[in-house]
Amino acid sequence: MSAEHYDIIIIGAGLSGVGTACRIAQQHPDKSLAILERRDRMGGTWDLFRYPGIRSDSDMASFGYNFKPWYSDTVLAKGPDIRHYVKETAEEFGLYDKLKFGLKLDTANWSSTDQRWTLSALHEPSGKTRTFTCNFIVNCAGYYNFDHGYRPHFDGEESFKGEILHPQQWPENLEYTGKKVVVIGSGATAITVVPAMADKAAKVTMLQRSPSYIMAMPDTDKISMFLGKILPKRWVFLLARKRNILIQRALYLACQRWPERARKLLINHMHKQAPNVDIRHFTPDYMPWDQRLCAAPDGDFFESLKSGKAEMVTDHIERFDETGIVLKSGEHLDADIIVAATGLDVQLMGGLKLEMDGVPVPLTQKLSYKSIMIQDVPNYGWIFGYTNAPWTLKCDIGGQYLCRLFEHMDEHGFTVATAVDEHNSWTDTGVLDNFAPGYIRRAADRMPRQGKAPPWQVTMHYGKDKKMLVEDPVDDGVLVFQTGSEAAAKTDSDQWAATA
Repeated sequence: MSAEHYDIIIIGAGLSGVGTACRIAQQHPDKSLAILERRDRMGGTWDLFRYPGIRSDSDMASFGYNFKPWYSDTVLAKGPDIRHYVKETAEEFGLYDKLKFGLKLDTANWSSTDQRWTLSALHEPSGKTRTFTCNFIVNCAGYYNFDHGYRPHFDGEESFKGEILHPQQWPENLEYTGKKVVVIGSGATAITVVPAMADKAAKVTMLQRSPSYIMAMPDTDKISMFLGKILPKRWVFLLARKRNILIQRALYLACQRWPERARKLLINHMHKQAPNVDIRHFTPDYMPWDQRLCAAPDGDFFESLKSGKAEMVTDHIERFDETGIVLKSGEHLDADIIVAATGLDVQLMGGLKLEMDGVPVPLTQKLSYKSIMIQDVPNYGWIFGYTNAPWTLKCDIGGQYLCRLFEHMDEHGFTVATAVDEHNSWTDTGVLDNFAPGYIRRAADRMPRQGKAPPWQVTMHYGKDKKMLVEDPVDDGVLVFQTGSEAAAKTDSDQWAATA
């Protein structure tokens, strides 16, 4: 079967992929576009995860698309609502005929001779390999393995008579009414699952090795509700979006500048929310925003603790036995169901293997350019969101940047754009070395590097990134542009030099 060719191929049909595709389809309608998705539905994370209470941990005014306002008084949206939002956006922007499902990507090879990418993918429903070619790839496949999460083996788990499950593979119609549940973990998933299961379960115990910072926050935007009575709803949305972005940034900067004070305030906040819980369960061993803060809408997590429907235990696991978990302290946690909310398995770019002229690209030896492209890799975009702000803020300005890049290339007749480090900017600092959750630390050896100075540094700063990606000139002296004839001439020259 001959290869299907497109000007641009986007990998992934989640929030990032659909948002980027909307930008490109709107601003470059003349370019042929395809969206390749591994699964049989769009939605990405929000379609994959189906555990009780699944929701965003960022407000939807800033987490949603700025070109597709999220009109709701609810601050944190439920998973099904986000899935519907993604699908509705794709339909509104005419993306359904560009979607291709069930494609497990294997390799993407850049040909210097043909000046295009060739992608090989297994079409899982049919078992056949399909081939695509394109001029430009935009990888929006996220940062973790969709097939499985991080699931360590626990001593003695084979003897446990109940059910052990991971949130990423939540069984459909799991019955837990009247059962004793132990949730292992203290991250955002555990903080969501515990109160969601507490109403029906006999008891829910959150077992953590170390605590996290948890903030109770209103789940109703009363300011926007008031403004909605006197202003157009589009204005209300834009004001809420700007307000929330500024508040999030101010909170992050305050925690970075005064970490000890922020730590004390957050620990006091948690203890006041659930004064019946020993404060040691609310005392993390790291500083605020070394990992993401967890959100508890309307304090639901703390309410479940105060009511006695849930409890926290801070300890290490010795082993599993037939009826639950034996802790290092000697305490035993009875359980019918154990939820291993132990995190994600990091997988960059959807597991796609990049090659140039058949030679694998060593990503850990490459710099990230503006957090959007990869050093020395032509015509390749990589959308990776924020760790200290709503993920999609970066996706939106990244999509705008790519549209500006395409426009610049079209105006000047360029067919190839490559980020080249001509000033020895390389360092051995990974792109996320300043971010400390377990799933990132476990993947430190798989990450691209960042450089000594912009545009090779990863700032995680929305304001600076917005200026760099949306306002600064595309031609910055770092990107090297070529026309088709120039690139072909260079290829011929390189081949001649190699054989001389």
